[in-house]
Amino acid sequence: MVKVDRLCFSYQRESPTFLNFSWSIAQGERWSVIGPSGCGKTTLLYLLAGLYLPASGEINIDGRPLPGPRMSTGLILQDYGLLPWTTAFDNISLGLKIRRLDSRKVAQVTREWLSRLNIDAVSDHYPAELSGGQRQRVAIARTLALEPDLLLMDEPFASLDALTREDLQILTIRLWQDVPSTIILVTHNIEEAVFLGKRIMVLKHPPNTEPVIIENPSSGYPEYRDTPHFTEKCKEVRRLVECNARSQGRGKAELS
Repeated sequence: MVKVDRLCFSYQRESPTFLNFSWSIAQGERWSVIGPSGCGKTTLLYLLAGLYLPASGEINIDGRPLPGPRMSTGLILQDYGLLPWTTAFDNISLGLKIRRLDSRKVAQVTREWLSRLNIDAVSDHYPAELSGGQRQRVAIARTLALEPDLLLMDEPFASLDALTREDLQILTIRLWQDVPSTIILVTHNIEEAVFLGKRIMVLKHPPNTEPVIIENPSSGYPEYRDTPHFTEKCKEVRRLVECNARSQGRGKAELS
């Protein structure tokens, strides 16, 4: 599905964020990406979305080089990205209209997603009238209505309260089961990374030269949070993240 081959990327006048970095993702896999602040998590997501272009190396999706944004990739952001001057219904239907679907089909698909995400009652509400959880459900519905085969999520639940965040994490799993797609979630929350990712990639202080991958086959079950295995997996991820954060601190000290 996704193949990152010897990727190099850096921001202007900065050291490389990724240097000869390679990574492969199979169709239908569910990944979490985590690491200390500034490690390149969001940068990697934007590269996969085609919003940033590598300095060298290549990103291939379904065997084709990625020259820029592709229609079958969905991106869900922390700040929802909703149009404040239009209703939940119209926000969800926006992408369908841009694709010039028949108006009856647009209405049908929009109503289906309003129902699936349990936000029918607020379909005529504007974003300012919605709770944070409702706004994120609208953002998820807008993206999934376009049937992406690759779903990229950039800390989508970070600004929500704990209960709403857990509710939307479970919803994400259920939607993945119903509409199989490849999911890559960027998060700074260790428990979220472990709950959602069947495979977890831990990034380190740049330059990232190779992925560190933790297998997590038990993820996604609601009861997983209450198991000793979940606790141990969280500790394993935390150790890696903290180790990488300490390495970042040592690197800065050496440069000063």
